[in-house]
Amino acid sequence: MNREEALALVRQRIKNKNLVKHILAVEAVMRALANRFGEDPERWGLAGLLHDIDYEETAEDPQRHSMVGADFIQSLGVEQQIVDAVRSHNEAHGLPRETLMQKALYSADPLTGLIVACALVHPEKRLEPLTAEFVMKRFGEKAFARGASRHVISACADMGLALEEFISIGLDAMKRIHAALGL
Repeated sequence: MNREEALALVRQRIKNKNLVKHILAVEAVMRALANRFGEDPERWGLAGLLHDIDYEETAEDPQRHSMVGADFIQSLGVEQQIVDAVRSHNEAHGLPRETLMQKALYSADPLTGLIVACALVHPEKRLEPLTAEFVMKRFGEKAFARGASRHVISACADMGLALEEFISIGLDAMKRIHAALGL
C-alpha cells in the first residue's frame, strides 16, 4: 500500500475532519522520526496514517481500538511491521512495543495532541511561532491538555530520545504541514 492508497482509505473511513488532521500530524511526526533514525519514512508514514483507521468504528469501545484497525489493514496485505505498530499503539491492550516503529508510534500519537493544544492557546493560534521551550513548559502543566498522556509522550526515552528533542522533532514536522492542519 502506498501513501495515496492509505490516505484514500483514511478519508473513506474517517469522516471527522479533526481526526483526519490528527492522523496527518502523526504521519508527519513518524516520517520525521524515521529520518532521525535512518529508517524508511514511507513505511513509518504509513503507520502514522493508518494508526487510527478504526477510530470512528471503535469510539464506543476503546478496548477494540487498534485491534480492529490492525486486523483490517492486515487483511489488505499491509506489511506486518506496520500492522504490529498499529496494534500496539493502544496502551489499553498491554502489548509490548519492541520495535523502534512501535515505540515511535506509541509516543507520537499523544505528542501531536499536546502540540495542537499549545498552538490553540498561543496568542497567534498557529504552529509557526511555537517553540520546543513553549511546549515543554505546557508539558509540565498537568491540567493542560489532559488527554495528551505525559507518561506515553515520555516513553520517547525508550527510543533513546530526550523529551525536548522528541518535542522539537514533532513540532518541526507539524510546522511543515501546518496548512493541512489548519494551524
